[in-house]
Parts: sequence; C-alpha cells; structure tokens
Amino acid sequence: MSTPILGISSMATRQVLAELVDAYQQHAGQRVAIESVGGVDAARRVQAGEAFDVVILASDAIDKLIASGHVLAGSKVDLVRSGVAVAVRAGTPKPDISSEDAVRQAILAARNISYSTGPSGVALAKLFERWGIAEQIGDRIVTPPPGIPVGSLVAKGEVALGFQQLSEMLNIEGLSVLGPLPPAIQIITTFSAGVCVTSQQAGAVRAMLAYMASPAASEAKRRQGMDPA
Repeated sequence: MSTPILGISSMATRQVLAELVDAYQQHAGQRVAIESVGGVDAARRVQAGEAFDVVILASDAIDKLIASGHVLAGSKVDLVRSGVAVAVRAGTPKPDISSEDAVRQAILAARNISYSTGPSGVALAKLFERWGIAEQIGDRIVTPPPGIPVGSLVAKGEVALGFQQLSEMLNIEGLSVLGPLPPAIQIITTFSAGVCVTSQQAGAVRAMLAYMASPAASEAKRRQGMDPA
C-alpha cells in the first residue's frame, strides 16, 4: 500500500480538491489526504515546518513559500482560476449587480456586507478605497471567522450582501447567488500547488499535480465553479 500524500490547502479549493483527489485515487491507486483551513493558517503551518507533501494556495502565496525555502523551486503548478460571486439570502430582494456602478450602489444600500479574508477580499478592499466608500461602509463590514464561508453568514441572515469565490458559494442551502462580479471589476485568483520541502515523496506529488492540471480534470473544476488554469 502506498504512503499517503498529505497536503494542506485554503478553504477556497476544498470542494474542487475533494473531487480531484477522489478521481486521482481511483486513477492511480494513490492515497491522498488534504486538509483545508484558512489560507493564512495553511501558509503559517507550512512555514512552521509541519510535515506536508503538498500545499495548495493562491499563486502569490505559493511564490512566497518558494522564496522562503518551504516549497521546492520549480515545483509550482497552476491548477484553477476562480472568480468572485455575489449572494444574498434566499427569498430576499435581489439587487442589480450588472455593472460596476450597480455593484457600488448595492453595497451602499446594504445593511452590511462580508467578503473573504483571502486575496479576493484584499482586492475588494482596494476597490472600495478607489470608489471612495471605504470609510462610509467601514462599520458595516462583517469579517467571517476563520474557516467559515461568507455564504453561510448570508444564508443565516447575519449578512445582507456577501462576496466570495463562486466555488465557496455553491451548494449552500438558503443562499441565492446573484452571479459573478461584472467583468470591469471581476477579481480572478489563480490557485496553485507546490511540493513542500518536507516531502519524502516528491515524485508522487508531481505525478498527482500533473494529473490535476491535465484536461482530464477540467470538467471537475467547472462543476465546482472554477476554470482550469
């Protein structure tokens, strides 16, 4: 029996990795176990030297782990591209999000809003500053607890308007996904994988990542609200 590949990832890729891991285990007979946590926590644990074989995070976070010597140089593989969607609680009015101005007006009209603490959230915060509304809405921003999807806060009625990766909003009961951000302000995050320096089976990890980046994995990625990278 093969030694299992142990990995860690951000919550954003939890669903797609579950499907890809299942397919790869059937394809190659290789056991794989990937833990999904908040992206910042995942990077911190890799930096602390925890024994993982592979890490899957936003592309720039993988770059930083390579630069700090925690991920093998040359091992980075881009897996998926993910856009941000907007959601409200099911049964509540659906604001217009068809244009940049419409999204701005929907945010200004909302009782409160919430967005990811990951890369897309950082980009949204910069967008609010560019629009000149950051101070105006500052006390209406709800920061989700680590590992809790924005969509679940919206579905429970704790948040009026939520922004997060579409992949994390799929299959949440009580949630109405309005659609993606309009192209002018869409935020695309590329999620990549890298072989951890602590791995004793780099070859097995590279084989798995080659499969996950291949056309055979494309449909699974689209089913989970993402695009092949």
